[in-house]
Amino acid sequence: MKIYSVTPTAFCGKVSPLLFGNNLEHTRSSVFTGLSAQKLRNRKFSGKPSVMEGVASEWFLIGEKTYAILGAPYAHHDKEHYHMHRSLETSAQQLMCCDAEKEGGFGQYGIDISDKETYLFAFVAKCEEDVEVTVSLQDRYGKKTYAEKKISVSRGDEWKRYETEFSVSESDPDASLRLVFKKRVCLCIGSMSLMNRNNFHGMRKDVIALMKEMGISILRWPGGNFAGEYNWFDGLLPADERSPLLSSLGLETQPHSLGFDGHEINTDDFIALCREIGAEPFITINPTWCTPEENAAWVEYCNGDETTKYGKIRAERGYKEPYNVKYWSLGNEFGYGHMEGDNTAKGYARLARKQAEKMLEVCPDLILCSSGPHPNKEWIDDSAIPMSDIVKYVSYHTYSHEPIYTKMANVEKEYLSGLENIENTKKGIKSVREYLGSADVKISFDEWNLWYAWYRKSSIPDGIHAAMMLTMIIGQAHFSDIGIACNFEAVNEGAIKVYPHSAEFTATGKMIKLMTEHINGNLIYSDDHVTVTEKDGIKTVTAINPSCREDVCIDLHIPGKCVMAEVYEGKELMPVSDFETRKLAVSEKCNGFSAILKPLSVAIIKIH
Repeated sequence: MKIYSVTPTAFCGKVSPLLFGNNLEHTRSSVFTGLSAQKLRNRKFSGKPSVMEGVASEWFLIGEKTYAILGAPYAHHDKEHYHMHRSLETSAQQLMCCDAEKEGGFGQYGIDISDKETYLFAFVAKCEEDVEVTVSLQDRYGKKTYAEKKISVSRGDEWKRYETEFSVSESDPDASLRLVFKKRVCLCIGSMSLMNRNNFHGMRKDVIALMKEMGISILRWPGGNFAGEYNWFDGLLPADERSPLLSSLGLETQPHSLGFDGHEINTDDFIALCREIGAEPFITINPTWCTPEENAAWVEYCNGDETTKYGKIRAERGYKEPYNVKYWSLGNEFGYGHMEGDNTAKGYARLARKQAEKMLEVCPDLILCSSGPHPNKEWIDDSAIPMSDIVKYVSYHTYSHEPIYTKMANVEKEYLSGLENIENTKKGIKSVREYLGSADVKISFDEWNLWYAWYRKSSIPDGIHAAMMLTMIIGQAHFSDIGIACNFEAVNEGAIKVYPHSAEFTATGKMIKLMTEHINGNLIYSDDHVTVTEKDGIKTVTAINPSCREDVCIDLHIPGKCVMAEVYEGKELMPVSDFETRKLAVSEKCNGFSAILKPLSVAIIKIH
């Protein structure tokens, strides 16, 4: 039997909370069907209409004599500060009931409703005449009505917002929302909204509760790659009025929402979320499409008081106290070639410095992070080091080998291959540190995960990988000067699985939460499998047995009293698996303790 012999050594640094960060990029389903409480798809009518019907994607027509076409939009970008070149981001849905004797309108299928929830419904519309519309939640086939409201839309050329509430009579995972009217008029719908009334800034409270419980200490937003699509000025518009954002380069930023992000979360919402979960905000600017003056204005909006132009705007919006955002990233993954803008080291450095200087004029104590394809000596020499007088962090990203389970015989091989990449990641971090030399620059390891973790069901291998990655990060933080580390990413992409009416930790989420027990502890032992920290007289031990078959004995040379011992056990290596939690049997011995760890297990032991 293999033995982990653990003898704590001298203090070698405190475990920073900032090593337990995460990302909130608007990718795939992290916001839509994830953190966002919004239940409607394509609610601002992006993209092309359906063939021979004229109705927006994700919507269906009601009535044989209903004529539909997409028209001039209600949602839009900030007129003065939007410079990107995108198309088809928004339209209005025009509906004409051509037979006054029959109902016409449109609707959407596939809406999961619960009789335990109350829903806020709203739409923005204008019409050439007064018209009464009926809005209802029904079954897919329109045979059963769960809730119904009649709303009078007044005549006029200006957009008006109409609101109501629904309490439904029964639950239905495949309900339909329907809006109909019976009058020969042209009704224009600018946007529609349906969300649970019990939301927080348009976000789901159950998902937020898990983000808080997981111990996220710093949250990076809006990207990631999505930062290159984002324009912060648009966020000053009401949510219904903000134009969706197109992923112009075909990146995987919004494939689950027709390639468009609905822009449901703005700066104010993000800061409110960070405060709710206790995380430092970490904002990534768009250095290609926003000028230095515009990004400096973003800093002022976040950090300026009421005497500044943009601080006053924030205060007038109901947020009097400055947000005091310290951490800012000067773009994402420049140098890889997939981001718009100058992807050369020197060109990016010129661009980033201009941004940084303007931002620092507004707030001199910002902590800035540069981008790059690191580890890369050219980018260190021509970008990170030349900017090191004002930019004190450099970004490092890595994704471990994805498990590719194509046959039962290769499950173990794929699992072990993923774990081997943790050692490669450690080498990459050390290379960045070596290239930086004596430069006063820390590493922001602000994206890490298994590749394609967002396209698979959670499994024990994912959880073991997360535990070992965090063990490595904790151990390397002091030696390689890792100041920030962020998993990519919590919601629906690894750590938290979101369902229509509930959410839960995955195997990865459970391990991230477990490892946060080391936060603010003095690191007194670290190797590839075991971490020991001390805080308030308690020594916390986490130990991992990644073996598929062999037990491991943990031999702890730590005197005292064992006050807690728990183990997360994986019963098998197969995909679609999770940990079982139980008390860990710990044997007392001379000047310490010992315990047996079964294969695929992670233990936590506390000694007073």
